[in-house]
Amino acid sequence: MAKLSPESKQLIINLKNRLLDIVDESKAVEFAILNRFGETAETLDSLEQLTEIALQAESRFSQLSNLEIRAAQSQPMISPDLLRFIEEVIKTTQVRIPALMRSVEEVKLEWS
Repeated sequence: MAKLSPESKQLIINLKNRLLDIVDESKAVEFAILNRFGETAETLDSLEQLTEIALQAESRFSQLSNLEIRAAQSQPMISPDLLRFIEEVIKTTQVRIPALMRSVEEVKLEWS
């Protein structure tokens, strides 16, 4: 019976934790900007960017969660296509996370 390997399961857990951290940090920076400077023409682009970053992280988190559920529901075994798709999503998420984190840091530096 083919199931997700323990390594893949742990990797997904780690990725989801990092995505949650990105949502938390982007919302914290957004809150700080709003409290300090308000919603103005100058802050609007940064606030929208932070909202978009959080939405992207949430979307990837949901995608990973849905794939975990699909894998668990696959009986008697996970199809090779689903396994390949899960690996592809893991790889693209691993690449995307540093970019999202960098974007949050750039906005934070801009308003420090």
